[in-house]
Amino acid sequence: MLLLKDKSKEKGAVEGSATWSLTDRIGLAICWTLGLLFCAIAVAIVVYLMIQGVKFLRPEMLWTPAAAGFTETESGGFSDAFIGTMIVATLGIALALPTGVAIAIWLVEYGRPAALARITESTIEAIAGIPSIVLALFGTVIFSSTALGFLSRTSEGVVFGRSFFAAGAMLSLVALPLIVASVREGLNSIPRHVREASYAVGKTKAATTRRILLPTCRPQVATGAMLGLGRIIGDTAIIVVLLGATQNFAPVEGAPFPFNFLRGAGTTLTNFVYEASPTGNLNQPQKAYAAAFVLLLMVLALNAAVDVVHRRARKVGTWSH
Repeated sequence: MLLLKDKSKEKGAVEGSATWSLTDRIGLAICWTLGLLFCAIAVAIVVYLMIQGVKFLRPEMLWTPAAAGFTETESGGFSDAFIGTMIVATLGIALALPTGVAIAIWLVEYGRPAALARITESTIEAIAGIPSIVLALFGTVIFSSTALGFLSRTSEGVVFGRSFFAAGAMLSLVALPLIVASVREGLNSIPRHVREASYAVGKTKAATTRRILLPTCRPQVATGAMLGLGRIIGDTAIIVVLLGATQNFAPVEGAPFPFNFLRGAGTTLTNFVYEASPTGNLNQPQKAYAAAFVLLLMVLALNAAVDVVHRRARKVGTWSH
């Protein structure tokens, strides 16, 4: 009987789509066209950058710093930009991940006081919609203050407010909404009876969260972290304003390692691509394509990691549809 009912439902669904009005069919056709168009654009961008990147990328560019020269062969590579990308990505996610997880846990499991929870939710949504250049200007105001002079380069009492730490701190705000949203989704997908069973055996809310809820939504935590990393390494405005956008490392003299670099200026791959483009100051399009290809590989790797996390979570039954 159940099999016959399922078949009748499928037959009814097919007959229903066959009797759609002309307006509905036109709307469906437009949706399919736009979807295929967006897919074609994305594939075209990836294929074009891969072709250009393979053509111009040389392995020594990854470990050769930029240098002064008249031709592209004399001006070195972009090792400082590559390492700078790793530094700001590490700093940004190190600040954003624990903060985002803590905010998500508080909103889902506690949410008290309610007024503060609503304000926090609105603030996270606002941060997600704020352009990164606005965050960069806000960061300039903060890190140019005398009180935070120890976090950036200073000269004769003047705080420049530009450093890897300043850039990483503001980039963490770019990743924060993605992490909070992903972890909240994971926590909300856990059935209520799991929490009640833990409380029934004497576990506190904190112990339940730490030992049961967080391990269960680990895939969503990893997904939020990877999506946040993708946003961090793809940002340019914050890098230009708060990192100094110099083509080589400019560490603070006299400061111990690694604080001499964290307080110093530098660049990332996104800014290097901008500067090396035909409209940039360097005008080295071949190196721009090579650096863009490396950046594309990093983004594709993060997207692939997110897909792997999703597949494994579905396989073990911890991903909520």
